[in-house]
Amino acid sequence: MKIFYLFLSFFFFSIVSFSQAPATEVRAVWITTNWGLDWPKQGTSTSAQKEELKAILDVLKRENFNTVLFQARAQGSVFYKSEIEPKSSYFNHADNFDPLAFAIDECHKRGLECHAWIITYPMEKAQMKYTGRGKRRKGVPIANKPDYYKFVNGTWYLDPGRPETKKLIVSIVSEIVSNYDVDGVHFDYIRYPSNTGKFPDEDTFKKYGNGENLADWRRGNINQLVTEVYDTVKSIKKWVQVSSSPLGRYRVLPVSPNDGWTGYEIVFQDAGHWMQAGKHDLMFPMMYYRGRNFYPFLNDWVTNSNGRTIVPGLGVYQMDELNWPLQDITDQMKYIRENKVKGAAYFRVGNLLSNLKGVMDSVRTYYPTPAKLPPLTWLDSIAPNPPLDLQVYRDDHGLLNLKWNTPDKKEDFTYTIYLSPVVNIDKNDANGILVTGLRTNSYSFAAAQGEYGFYYSVTASDRYHNESAVCFPAYFSHSANEQ
Repeated sequence: MKIFYLFLSFFFFSIVSFSQAPATEVRAVWITTNWGLDWPKQGTSTSAQKEELKAILDVLKRENFNTVLFQARAQGSVFYKSEIEPKSSYFNHADNFDPLAFAIDECHKRGLECHAWIITYPMEKAQMKYTGRGKRRKGVPIANKPDYYKFVNGTWYLDPGRPETKKLIVSIVSEIVSNYDVDGVHFDYIRYPSNTGKFPDEDTFKKYGNGENLADWRRGNINQLVTEVYDTVKSIKKWVQVSSSPLGRYRVLPVSPNDGWTGYEIVFQDAGHWMQAGKHDLMFPMMYYRGRNFYPFLNDWVTNSNGRTIVPGLGVYQMDELNWPLQDITDQMKYIRENKVKGAAYFRVGNLLSNLKGVMDSVRTYYPTPAKLPPLTWLDSIAPNPPLDLQVYRDDHGLLNLKWNTPDKKEDFTYTIYLSPVVNIDKNDANGILVTGLRTNSYSFAAAQGEYGFYYSVTASDRYHNESAVCFPAYFSHSANEQ
């Protein structure tokens, strides 16, 4: 049973102090599983790893996050049951443990969405054999891979131009979406390596180039994969969201033509096209830059969004690796909120949980209340009917209980509970959200007692985040004498 401590004083304090927090906003984090970077601790039992992940999710729930990007595929190894690729060595394989299934279940229990994060083209580090001595000593990769693997600077990459690569990635996505109740699939490294001038795909280009120039052909290879992936996902479960984390600099901008390598020009990642073509639902650009390298590029993403949801990724880790001051991150959070961008994501969760330079304290001030997720209106825009027959009562244990009937037993809903001192409940007022993302039609919590009362109401949201009208409200007096 979920316990929520409601204090009247906090309720009114939040109305006065945090009115700028929107009721609808993506609040996401990346949980890195490869190398056990965020999770799990290696060498521990399955039960210990489960408890470790639950503790992470408990904090995210408490701090009013609503989206988890869970790394389900690293460099050619996976954190789920696959018939295609081997299990990663970074989690305990005992007790038939399936990390992705467990993560999804535990996220949903807490009202969090869980998106399967997939590393796309990079595979594992190459095994090397060495010849010669001294300065002549040379490393040569052991050639034990299919010919659609390419060796670049010590790492194997899938060749984006090969049909075998597209077939493999689409099959992985199909396996995940078919077998797991994921809310989304999320792609990382869906681009050529940064030193693309040396990417060894001359043979592929000669065979499949069809007279195009190299740059357009490479961009087209990734565009084709994105299209195939998107169409495959929607053919299996239309509501599953497709997203990516492209380079934060989409393309060269006139205001900053010399600000480093970009997605479009350098790694052939035409992510703006994916949104314009309707083949993405969300975009999490990696905005791991400071000052003028952040703001114009974020504005460019919004310009190219085609109504899709832009969620800039903030480089919290840079406060550790490059010694950024906290203000770099908080200034970006402020800019996002002031410009009505639809949310933010943080890389990575370990930096948040450690409260690096006080970052979690700052996040807490920006997220004082829960937030709903933006509706995916380009997929479906019809809101469900509101819940029915809301009941509010205090039980023998002193807990306040809310129960209601579902508007349609065939549908898969989440619910948001509102409370208000007045009968007209405003769904756009974040301060009135008691809890959101519920996947059951009941809720219990320990509520403070006093000579006051609230109107309670509930809405239903479908898998596309379309929210119903509020149900008929129920008034409850919090007097100690009320039962």
